[in-house]
Amino acid sequence: MSPFELAEPRSLSEALSLLGDDGVRPLSGGTALMLMMKAGVFRPTRLVSLGKLKLEGIEAARDGGLRIGAMTTLRALERSERSFPVLKKTLRTLANVRVRNVATVGGALAHADPHMDLPPLLAALGARVTIAGPGGERSAPVEALYAGYLENTLKRNELITHLELPPLGKRRAAYLKCTTRSADDWPALGMAVVLDGEEAQIFLGAATDRPTRLVAAEKILKSGLDEKNLGRAGEAAAEEARIEGDLHGSAAYKKQLIRVYLARAVHEARNAIH
Repeated sequence: MSPFELAEPRSLSEALSLLGDDGVRPLSGGTALMLMMKAGVFRPTRLVSLGKLKLEGIEAARDGGLRIGAMTTLRALERSERSFPVLKKTLRTLANVRVRNVATVGGALAHADPHMDLPPLLAALGARVTIAGPGGERSAPVEALYAGYLENTLKRNELITHLELPPLGKRRAAYLKCTTRSADDWPALGMAVVLDGEEAQIFLGAATDRPTRLVAAEKILKSGLDEKNLGRAGEAAAEEARIEGDLHGSAAYKKQLIRVYLARAVHEARNAIH
């Protein structure tokens, strides 16, 4: 690992002022960043630690939504009584408890690894991130964070400060993933489904280079969630998504997973607890 400077700002404005140059990156949980540094994939000149900025915490909004600080650990979100049931269930098989004790919500989103479980689920739930920069704050849907494999749309002098989730209300949600090894392994495919009455919002992860909304499948399911439509929606989803083959499965294999897991995720969502 190459030598680097570690800065520990105590305010958001100070942290933003330290970012922007080549070789400078923010440090939240560091679970992915440190592995990249050890492998020599990334050699920063400075890391800007966000640990003293007080960006953690989970707050319930009056309307039933959630506000989650960017430095909130995945484990804290998993264990919070305020967390949605689908988030708790998803987090239990995201990596392992040692990683979840350290990894943060903001870091997991900014890392932009398409195999992450949270981005497609949060996108399907309608989550938005608040991003701070020198010019102030801006808000964006979670899916707008991603430009491609390990590429996000954040500027180098911007930071995610928190995440906002609309109330679950009467919506029902599910996230299913298929792994080729242990249950907590990186998925070959992740399928997130949120049902609002007979309306479905569906996002695909891992099989594509970023969280991908399956619009054609959603349109088919507007006419009903019966088995025939689920089969048609699975076929449409397999055709509309630009599939990425990798060590977890070929493109053809993942297309078949889409056909199977879309129907399974819809059934799971229909039976989910509010």
